Amino acid sequence: MSGNGKKRPPLVADKRYAAKPAAKKKAAPKKAAAKPAARKRKTTPTKAKPRGFIGWLLTPFRWLFRLIWAFTWRVGLVVGLIIGGFSFYFAAQMPDMAELIDGRTRGSVTMTDVEGTVFAWRGDQFGGMVTAETVSPHLHNAVVATEDKRFYRHFGLSPRGIASAVRINLREGRGPLSGNGGSTITQQTAKLLCLGVPFDPNKWDSERAYEADCRQGSLWRKAREAVFAVGMEIAYTKEEILTIYLNRAYLGAGSRGFEAAAQRYFGISAAEVNPAQAAMLAGLLTAPSANAPTRNLQRAQDRASVVIGLMAEQGYISEAEARDARLNPATLSEAARANSGGFFADWVMSSGPEFFTRNTTEDVIIRTTLDQSIQAAAEEALIQVFENDVREGSEAQAAIVVMSADGAVRAMVGGRNISATGAFNRATQALRQTGSAFKPFIYAAALDLGMSPYDMINDAPTCWERAGSPPWCPENYDREFIGPVSMVDALATSRNIPAILVSEEVGRGLVSQVANGFGVQGDLAAGPALALGVSESTLLDMTGAFAGILNGGSAVTPYGLTDLRLMGDDTPLMDATGVGIGERIIREEAARTLTWMMTKVIDEGTGRRARIDGWPIAGKTGTTQGSRDAWFIGFTGDYVTGVWMGYDDNSRLTGVTGGGLPATIWRETMLRVLSGRTPTPLPMIIPQQPASTGILESQGGEAPAQDILNLLDSILTGQN
Repeated sequence: MSGNGKKRPPLVADKRYAAKPAAKKKAAPKKAAAKPAARKRKTTPTKAKPRGFIGWLLTPFRWLFRLIWAFTWRVGLVVGLIIGGFSFYFAAQMPDMAELIDGRTRGSVTMTDVEGTVFAWRGDQFGGMVTAETVSPHLHNAVVATEDKRFYRHFGLSPRGIASAVRINLREGRGPLSGNGGSTITQQTAKLLCLGVPFDPNKWDSERAYEADCRQGSLWRKAREAVFAVGMEIAYTKEEILTIYLNRAYLGAGSRGFEAAAQRYFGISAAEVNPAQAAMLAGLLTAPSANAPTRNLQRAQDRASVVIGLMAEQGYISEAEARDARLNPATLSEAARANSGGFFADWVMSSGPEFFTRNTTEDVIIRTTLDQSIQAAAEEALIQVFENDVREGSEAQAAIVVMSADGAVRAMVGGRNISATGAFNRATQALRQTGSAFKPFIYAAALDLGMSPYDMINDAPTCWERAGSPPWCPENYDREFIGPVSMVDALATSRNIPAILVSEEVGRGLVSQVANGFGVQGDLAAGPALALGVSESTLLDMTGAFAGILNGGSAVTPYGLTDLRLMGDDTPLMDATGVGIGERIIREEAARTLTWMMTKVIDEGTGRRARIDGWPIAGKTGTTQGSRDAWFIGFTGDYVTGVWMGYDDNSRLTGVTGGGLPATIWRETMLRVLSGRTPTPLPMIIPQQPASTGILESQGGEAPAQDILNLLDSILTGQN
C-alpha cells in the first residue's frame, strides 16, 4: 500500500494537528477585542438620544442654549477685557489719595459769639482730614456695617448686592435701578468724586447742578461708575478708599465729612465718638438732610437704632453694647441743640463782605457780637408772650433786636419761628411805618435848637391845607384834645398834634436830617404827616437810632461782625474798626435831656407796661394808623431793645398798641437780660423848669423858613 505512489489523505488526527500553525495567531482575539470594540462603543449613542415626543421637543432648546452659551462666554471675555483695560486706564489716571480728601468748591463760615463759643455754621463745613485708621473704631465699623458689609471681600463691585437691590426695587414697584442701588462703598466714593470729572463753572451754573449731574442713575452712568470703581480698587488700598469716603460724604447741616459732622452735632472729634454717636453719623448716609439730628432728633435716633442692630449682627459690638447704645442714644451738643442766632447769623452773612461770606472759597471764622444768654432771653420772652397773651391761631409776627449803645447787636429774633435759617428776617428786611416811635427825633431836633422840654404846645384841633386835596385835620389816638401841654408831657402821652406843631416849627427838613443822621434810612415823608411816622424803616435801623440817643447824640451803625480771619490764622483779615459810633448828630446836652423826657414815657405815659422795678428805663411806644404796626423801643444804661409786632400781609392788629404786647415782650426780654445785674443809671440831664413859657400854636400852612434859618444861624454863631 505504500508503494502505489499515491498520497494518502491525512488522518483525522493529522488534520487536527495541521491546524496548529494557526495557533501563532493567538493575538487575533486581542486585535478583535481592542479597536472594533472601542469603535463599536463610540458608535452607539442611541441610548443618549432623546426618544419620544418630549425629547424631540427639547432638542431645539438645548441647541439654542449651547449657542447662547458659546456666544455669551466669548462676549463676556471681550467685555471683561474692555472693562479691565479701562479700569487700568482709570487707575493710571488716579491722583494721590490726599488730593481727593477735600473736594469742596465753596468754603465755610464758622461764627463764634462774644465769648468765642461757636454758635452757627454756614457753607460747606470741613472739619479737617481724618483717615480710616484715625476715626473711632466704632465709626469705622458702623459705616462698613451699614453701607457695605462685604467691603473687604469684593473688588469694587458686589454682584450679590446689586441683585438684591434690583429684587427690592422690583418688589416695591420701582424700576430696577431706582431706589436701592446696591452700590459698594467704592462705587459711592466714585460717585462722590464725580468719576474724576472736576467742577467747571463754565459748564455748570452751580455746584448743586454739578452734583445733580454726578448723581444720574442712567445705565450708561452706572457702567462708567463700575469701571471707575474697579480702577480705584487697583490704584488705592481699601483703607485709602474708605478714607476718601469718610472725608467726602455729605452728612447734613452743611457738614462735609465725618469730622465736620461729629463737631457739628456732638462738639467732639470723629476719633472720639462712641457706638451710639457712630451709629447716628453712619445712619445719616442714606438721607443726610432728612435724618439730620438738628432737624429731627427722634428720626436720627430711630435710624441709629437700626445701625446698632447691624453692628451687633455683624459682630462689631456685643449685645450688651448694643443694648447700652439703645438705652443711651446720641444727643446733640449744647451748641447744636440751642441752634442759637439763626436770624443773627443770616444777617451777618448778608452784611459781611461777599467774598468771605456768601461766596467764600476759604474756610472763615467770624467772631461776632452775639451774646447767647441775651439771645436766649429774647427767644424765651417771645415764646412766652405768644403762648400766654396772644389768641391761639393768630398769625401775627414779631421781631426783637437787642444792642449796646455803640451799635453792637447782642441778639436778634426775626420772627416767631426762632430756629429758622434763611427765612424772612422781620428785624432787618421788613420796612414798616414807624408811627409814634418816630416822635423822639422831632423833639431831638427841637432840643438841639435850644427849646425846653417845658415849652408849651397847644393840643387843639388843627388842619393843614393840601394842594388839590381837602384840608388834613389829624387827631390824637384818643380822639381828644387837652389844650396847652408841655413837650415832655406831649411825648410821654404820645400826643399827635403837639408833635406836628413842633415839627412844623423847627422845620421838616431838619427833623428828616436828624432822623436820617441817627440811622432811619430812606426817603422820609415830605408833608406834615412826617411827624406821625408815616415813613418806613426796619426794626434794626430804629433800634440803632435809639442807641444814638443813649450814647449822647452820635450816629450808630449796627454791626455784628467783630473780626474775620481764615481758619488756622491768628491775624484777622478785617475787624470792626470804623463801625459803631459815628459822627455827632445832636448836642450831648440835647440827647441827655431827651433821654430824661423818654423816661416819662415809662413812668407816666404810654410805656408803663415796660417798667422794671429798680431800673431807670427810657423808651417810646409806636402805633401806626390802622393799627398795622406796633412798636416799643426802650433802653437801660446798658442795652437798647426794639420790638415790632404786626402781620406780614399788613393786616390790622386787633386791640394791639405799642404800649401793649410789644411793651410786654420788651419787659419779658429785659427781665431775663437784667436778672442778677446791678441797676445802671441812665445818662440823662433833668432840666430846670422855667417860671413861665409861651404856648406854641399852629397858624396853619408851612413853618416860616426864614425864621428857622435865622435860628440855626444864631446857634452856629454862638448867639443862642
